[in-house]
Amino acid sequence: MSDLKNKRIITVATTGAWPTKENNPNVPLQPAEIAEEVYSCWKAGAAIAHIHCRDDAGKAAMIYEKFEETIGLIRAHKDCDIILNITTSGGVNLKEADRVRPFYQLKPEMASYDCGTMNWAHATIFENNPAFLEKLAGMMREVNVKPEIEVFDPGMIYNAGYYIKKGILTGPFHFQFCMGVAGGIGASTKNLVFMKSVLDEVAPGSTWSAFGVGAGAMEILYATIAMGGHVRVGMEDNVLYKKGVLAESNMQFLARAVRLIEEFGCEAATPAQAREILGLR
Repeated sequence: MSDLKNKRIITVATTGAWPTKENNPNVPLQPAEIAEEVYSCWKAGAAIAHIHCRDDAGKAAMIYEKFEETIGLIRAHKDCDIILNITTSGGVNLKEADRVRPFYQLKPEMASYDCGTMNWAHATIFENNPAFLEKLAGMMREVNVKPEIEVFDPGMIYNAGYYIKKGILTGPFHFQFCMGVAGGIGASTKNLVFMKSVLDEVAPGSTWSAFGVGAGAMEILYATIAMGGHVRVGMEDNVLYKKGVLAESNMQFLARAVRLIEEFGCEAATPAQAREILGLR
């Protein structure tokens, strides 16, 4: 592992549940365009692709057939070894059975594990109740899918600690700090340092990644690289490349992340290196 200490894993989140073509016409929403964007992001330096899908109207959904088609199109690129990480949320107010079916049947290497319920964007509730979280962890163990433990505030890290102590979550652990979402912790360096200190208390030795939504995106990107963390970029989190400028593609975010990692004296991890860092099968 010592030869990997200067590697930084880049996750690309191409689509998410919220951005629309009205927000940015370059957001990929349907299986073919998502798959091609993921493939291009892999060529640009992404080691992990975080996959969301939409319905035919482009709205947030957990339609199994959309995930099946998207994953099939990505895997059709035989040279592409990117790690697939399927969402288990896909939006809010969705049926639990629909949320778990894509990862359970398609068996990606990773899937998101949102470790708590929160008031989402001051508008609704993003529910991840205790019974669902225990069921979700069990299903991930059953099909050998690694949880990406998504945390939107320090309380969710402590939630994860509870499930770790109970043996519901089993290591090695990987956390994703989701910062700047309205209803969660703000995207600032001060908050990132605090989140990392809580993680070191609760689950020392865990790997971790972070991203900032909106105005805090660049600050979190810089700070995460400097602190030794891994990073996530993409239009799920930001449709603007910089203030007042729409992103041309997800690859544009990738190119910047790779450049910043290299400027810091590190390198973007390949998928094979990411698998070793994360302890994937």
